[in-house]
Amino acid sequence: MNKPVVAIVGRPNVGKSTLFNRLTGNRTAIVEGEPSITRDRIYAQVDWLNKSFVVVDTGGLEPDKDEFIKNNIRYQADIAMQEAKVIVFVVDGRAGITALDREVAQILRKTNKKVILVINKIEDFAEIEEIIWDFYALGFDEPIPISAEHGKNTGDLLEKIVEYLPEDEIEEKIKDEAVMDIAVVGKPNVGKSSFVNYIVGEKRVIVGEEPGTTRDAIDTLISAGERKFNLIDTAGLRRKSRVKESVEYYSNLRSIKAIERADGVLMMIDACEGVTEQDKKISGYAHDKGKAIVLAINKWDLIEKEENLMERYKEEVYYRLKFLNYAPVTFISAITGERIDEALDLLEYAVDQNSRRVKTGVLNEVIQEAVQLREPPSKKGGKRLKVYYSSQVGVKPPTIILFVNDPNLMHFAYKRYLENSVRKSFGFIGTPINIKLRKRS
Repeated sequence: MNKPVVAIVGRPNVGKSTLFNRLTGNRTAIVEGEPSITRDRIYAQVDWLNKSFVVVDTGGLEPDKDEFIKNNIRYQADIAMQEAKVIVFVVDGRAGITALDREVAQILRKTNKKVILVINKIEDFAEIEEIIWDFYALGFDEPIPISAEHGKNTGDLLEKIVEYLPEDEIEEKIKDEAVMDIAVVGKPNVGKSSFVNYIVGEKRVIVGEEPGTTRDAIDTLISAGERKFNLIDTAGLRRKSRVKESVEYYSNLRSIKAIERADGVLMMIDACEGVTEQDKKISGYAHDKGKAIVLAINKWDLIEKEENLMERYKEEVYYRLKFLNYAPVTFISAITGERIDEALDLLEYAVDQNSRRVKTGVLNEVIQEAVQLREPPSKKGGKRLKVYYSSQVGVKPPTIILFVNDPNLMHFAYKRYLENSVRKSFGFIGTPINIKLRKRS
């Protein structure tokens, strides 16, 4: 990562995620009054005083805990602290110093990094001197009192962060180089985090057997040759009937938002389970949003191989997902790395196709030839659809307007026939095509 990193750390439930959201100006991190809600590292760029740096939200440090999730939260926080040039240590001004705060402080002192002690949840700044005095016992420079919830004093904190960052490593705010945003989506426990981890080559996100382990959408920037991808590992989407906690609700919402901001979608399907109703809903949402999409059948290494199995499996996938007959299918293993490079190649191609434009003259030739080869069916009363001309008016997805005598005469089957004719001539692999009808005046 080119920009210097600032890590927000502290024990659980001191308001780290609230502060992260306040500093970055968005709601990337989940905020809820339950310990260990934020489990993975969440990155976002911050621009302050014409300078750019990256803030990372970490899971709450609980040094004495040894459960699986707690251990992984500690691991993620350790990685964030290694990356960081500056560490923002958040404590709770209402609760005062706890034994866990002292343990965290001891860990931070061993990092030899610049540490800014932040006392959060301060509502009455009139009594601040008495509150601050106690926190000097943690052994850091003068604390900064803030209210992350209300934004009080966060500007002073940002100024202190910029002051502590090495001058030669602070980048001037410039337009980021174009990268492909890829949302990695699918049911819980389908292998999304394992896919990202294999590509990155490190434990970038927590991987576990518990469905729903990843609750946040996590961005990972990778370079593969001359290509750059921003992989968005999302929380597993669940059926609404299974969303029992508000945390699950926000996870679903975040996954949907990840699809909305992505250039392309890697839809992962469990090879052992096949296409499920939930897979239809997830991929259907990406289709409706006009996103480039690739279907990745994961855990292919667990399937007993037979002759022509891939072709038969692909036919079954297209049968279950008829609306995605344009999406390429690849069979991968996120554990062994089988065909991971192929999946990235297909994603790059699909994103490119999603932005493709066709000249009006050539498009009209294809449409008129298709109409001549297969005349539109007539409605009752003998009235027949007439297609006068066509034009591509947009991309992401490719959007085509057909000027006709009466849009109500268009049958969905004939519209699909025209779409297939366009695909046969121009490809548009991996992307939906939006065909709109307009009555010629």
